[in-house]
This record gives sequence, structure tokens and C-alpha cells, in this order.
Amino acid sequence: MTLRPPRSFERLPAIVTGEASLQAEIMAEKAAALARAGEAVVKALDAWRDAPDPEKGARAYAAAEAVQSLFIQRELMGLRAHGDVVAQLGVPREVLSKIGARPPAP
Repeated sequence: MTLRPPRSFERLPAIVTGEASLQAEIMAEKAAALARAGEAVVKALDAWRDAPDPEKGARAYAAAEAVQSLFIQRELMGLRAHGDVVAQLGVPREVLSKIGARPPAP
């Protein structure tokens, strides 16, 4: 008696539909946008930390805008919790408190 493996174990050719390739490209673009947003936050926080005291306020608003953009991009990807990102990037409370606020008029 010979045994034959089930057909589900047979190697079937991978069928890639147009929709599947489009979804893969969309996910790749979302990931790239998330990476760019993260890099912008790092640059904005570095600029805030290195700024002289008179410029710190304006740079804090710029950093807050970059952090808000990162949060929005994360939420578009279904990532709703931002605490881990705040801790990992070391976003200070001074910047977090300015998210969504506009700088005062000169």
C-alpha cells in the first residue's frame, strides 16, 4: 500500500492578482511615509534641543507639528497607541503639550 500526501501539501504556483500587488505597494508606501515622518521628528527634536533659548519656543512648535504628523501617519496604519514612540524618541512634555496648538502671533 502506498500513501500519497494530501493535495493541500502540493506546491501550487503563487497567483498574484492586480489587487494584491496594489495592496502591497500601498503598504510599502505607508511604511516609507511612516519612516519619513519618524526621521522628521528626530530632526525637529534635535533642532529644538540645540536651539538657543530665544528660539526654543518656536522650535518646540515645529517639533510638535512633526510629532503630530507622525501620530497621524501611525493612526492611518492602525497604530493607535503612541506611548512607546514617545518614550523611544524621547519626546519631552514641553513639545507634547504644544501638539495641535499654533504658535503665538509675533
